[in-house]
Amino acid sequence: MTEIDIVLVEPIYEGNVGFAARVMKNFGFHRLVLINPCKLGNEADARASHAYDVLHSAEVCTIEDVFARSNIVIAATGTVSKSVCRAMRMPFYSPKEIRERIKDADGRISILFGRENWGLNNEEVKRSDMICTIPTTEEYPILNLSHAVGVVCYELANLPLPGFALCPPHDMEHLYQHIDRYLDEIHHPEFKRENTMILIRRILGRTNLTIREASTLHGLLRRSEWHIDPALLDRDKTGSRNLSDDE
Repeated sequence: MTEIDIVLVEPIYEGNVGFAARVMKNFGFHRLVLINPCKLGNEADARASHAYDVLHSAEVCTIEDVFARSNIVIAATGTVSKSVCRAMRMPFYSPKEIRERIKDADGRISILFGRENWGLNNEEVKRSDMICTIPTTEEYPILNLSHAVGVVCYELANLPLPGFALCPPHDMEHLYQHIDRYLDEIHHPEFKRENTMILIRRILGRTNLTIREASTLHGLLRRSEWHIDPALLDRDKTGSRNLSDDE
């Protein structure tokens, strides 16, 4: 089934954590994850109100844990780019559009919400599969952390039963590493490498690949590599699946 983690990255104010837990429970979400949170005490309990259980069952872990175990990571940010030339924060989707992209997926989905003072850092955004932004007025576009959580939870509430299992996180990471090596094989310019890999992560991240689809991409890359350098065929015969398994 679809598992959605609401991940608060280094929240500064315990009241916001409590309010986030409360609004999560309002819309049926219970999986709160905290990355290096502030100290939580009476204020967090008071703001959580009847969502005390969500607050006190919150998991505290590292951002690396989140990326390692999640099939899809979505970065929620209020700062987006209006130019497709800026790969870091493009493309971006509204919460309603995010719902359409994940509604049939079966896997663990983590939605990152950044620090109250400056949001998510570039590395966190770069590594995410999709970017989500909440449409707001230009007059005052900055939302309170718990309000942002509430809007996203509202849009994602009552998702239908998923239709297919997503490719596991470690398999997706293996595919990204394979693509990165392939760029070496085709002598892709080094100064373009980072943006290229960001764009590839964005493209594949929003397609919700299955294991079979990821395997097929591996197979296509291998066949192309073997045509570039036939010696790679002998190297890959040991410890690799047969090409027919990948296509």
